[in-house]
Order: sequence, then C-alpha cells, then structure tokens
Amino acid sequence: MGVGIAAKIRSTGGHGSTPDSVRDALRLAISSGELAPGLQLRQDELAERFGTSRIPVREALRQLEAEGFVTFLPNRGAVVSDMSIDEVIELLEIRIALECHALRLAIPAMSEIDLDEARKLLSSYDKAPDPEQWGTFNWRFHKMLYAPCNSPRLLAMIDANYGHVSRFTRALVSRATGKERPQREHYQLLEFSRDGEVEKAVRLLRDHIVQTQKTLRSAQRHALRGTEG
Repeated sequence: MGVGIAAKIRSTGGHGSTPDSVRDALRLAISSGELAPGLQLRQDELAERFGTSRIPVREALRQLEAEGFVTFLPNRGAVVSDMSIDEVIELLEIRIALECHALRLAIPAMSEIDLDEARKLLSSYDKAPDPEQWGTFNWRFHKMLYAPCNSPRLLAMIDANYGHVSRFTRALVSRATGKERPQREHYQLLEFSRDGEVEKAVRLLRDHIVQTQKTLRSAQRHALRGTEG
C-alpha cells in the first residue's frame, strides 16, 4: 500500500474508526484504482493505519466483499477483486438500465439552477488539460443530471455500479476517446434535458455508454494482438 494511500486512509480514519469509515475509505481507494486488482489487504496493517482494532477492519472487508470490491481467497485472505472484460461489459449494461431510468425520472424535475450548474461543470471540463481529471469531471456531470430524480436508492445503486466500472474504464476510455466526442454528447444531453426531450436524451445516454463498451472491446483486441506479436 503506497504512501499516498496511507495518508488518505489516515486522514479518513483515525482512532476509533468505525467499520463504515474504513469501508468508505477503502472503497474510494479501490474505485479510483489506487488499490489495484489482486492487491492483498492485510487486516493488521489496515488496523494500524486506521488506528483501530482488527474488528472494524474485518467487518469493513466483509461489507466490501458483499459489494464485490473484495474477494477472500484461501491462504491469502482479502484481496482487491479483479474482473474480466466480459464482466465489465455486463456492468456497463447494468449502468445503461439504471442511468437511463434515472435520467427519465430526473428531466421533468430539473430546475434552471440544476441545468446552469451542469453547464458550469462542463465548462470546467473543457478547460481541464489532464486526462486523469476527465473521468472525474465526466462522472460529476452524470451525477448532476440524475440527482433531480429524487430516488436515493436508485442513485446509490448507480454510484455502487459506477464504482466497479470506473476503476477498469476511467483512464483507458479517457485516453482512447479523448474528450471532444464525450463533451459534444454531454452538451447535447444538457440541451435535450433543458428542452424536456426525455426520450431523445435517454437514447443519447444509452449510445454514450455503448460507446464505452465498444472502446473497451477495441482495447482488448489491440492488447491481444500485442501479445501475439
């Protein structure tokens, strides 16, 4: 576990950390890719970094196992879960179902304030030069679009699903697609939302996520050709 991770965990944890705070810090580190798939998560080391006993750490790891972020292996204990490309593609199918439903509910409830804040975020996204930031801006925009749906459980499911997907797609897709096309589609989504064009917006959102699936498949084919060479 790197120094940056240790510092983040210490700042989130501290003495008397609860299972929830340990879980949330670890989930964030896994979702961002800072804790790589296959990395062993030693309970004694985590307990020391959080300044707590092993009991909250063990409970947090069990919760993360239930969410799919952690796998318990014989003779190794807890490790960060890995996924095949097919599993990531399946999660993107789930993302389409959840987010299209959220957008359909959100558009009729959007206010001018919601729309203006989303446009300001896209403007900041335009100015971001670092591909490492693009994934963060992209997801903040999508969350802004869905927030007015006023369905906390649906939004929590969207967040959890994206947490799994993003650690395998964020850097790869941002570099492969750039930001010109995604941003063009983001602005169009915003205009459809402003005009109350629900079905057009939902159709565009679906195509937007399908493009991520195509990019991943393409990257997989290129990687396989590279190993054959």
